Amino acid sequence: MRDSRQQHGHLERMVPYTPYRQRSRNANYISPLLKYTMFFFNFVFWLVGGGLIGIGFYALVDQWQSKEGVRIDSVADVLFNVGLIIAIIGVLIFFVSFAGCIGALRENTGLLKLYSIALLIFFLAELLIAILCFVFPHKIEGFVSDYLTDNMIKKYREDADLQNLIDFIQKEFKCCGLSNRNFEDWSKNEYFNCTRRELNPSVERCGVPFSCCKNATDMSSGLINIMCGYGVQNPVMEIQGSTKDVVGARMKEAALSQMDAKDKVWSTGCIEAIKSFINLNLYIVAGSALGIALMQLFVMYLAKSLEGQIELQKST
Repeated sequence: MRDSRQQHGHLERMVPYTPYRQRSRNANYISPLLKYTMFFFNFVFWLVGGGLIGIGFYALVDQWQSKEGVRIDSVADVLFNVGLIIAIIGVLIFFVSFAGCIGALRENTGLLKLYSIALLIFFLAELLIAILCFVFPHKIEGFVSDYLTDNMIKKYREDADLQNLIDFIQKEFKCCGLSNRNFEDWSKNEYFNCTRRELNPSVERCGVPFSCCKNATDMSSGLINIMCGYGVQNPVMEIQGSTKDVVGARMKEAALSQMDAKDKVWSTGCIEAIKSFINLNLYIVAGSALGIALMQLFVMYLAKSLEGQIELQKST
């Protein structure tokens, strides 16, 4: 009997005693895989945000040193200032990803909550825009068409970055102007409109940008003919000032000349061209949008999971 008690006591001494609090902490550990996945994912976006800030500020400094400078007199001046928009997007990405990066690395639940809320706000804003476009497609298209035409076209020569963006879109999508009026949209620009020559002495009067031309590049020299769109609007617009005696003749001339203009420049508005591109690549566009949405939801899930593990460990 004594030997059995001694043997039992010897076994008890061999088994180390683990306090309950220590066992609980081991059970509620923080997953290193989850923690460092969050860290590296947000670190990459933090670098991207910093790069966008640099590009945006470089563009703003370039604008500031130009003759026009940086003008912010209205909301449209902000929305259509490409450098400023890039800088704002970069700042948002920089600080949100910084909160996720440091929150994961330092196990800071406050930063992780801020990160999750920011992602949720972005997701809900994207969802709201998608719902509005689906429920009110014609109203949204009309609003966007009028707003962009009244602002982007008018500011074409005021901002070199916006000018390059418009030229890129018109060349890539083979379009001219924005609305269904296609190349006639350019009559809203002070350099391209067809008012009397004493009111608009510009050499670009009644013309369109070279990016509207179907054959802007000279095949022999490889140079871009920036004058290829000059005078395209002339026969279409000058009929507005005609007298009754010559209206018929001018209308016939305008119709024939408009056909000639459509041989020189693209006759589709860019909004319609982009819609056609989306319809032709609907599965790719829809898949990309769904992928972005799922990625946002997955990252929010990771953030909340890590936050839950941290809080559970602190409570034990």
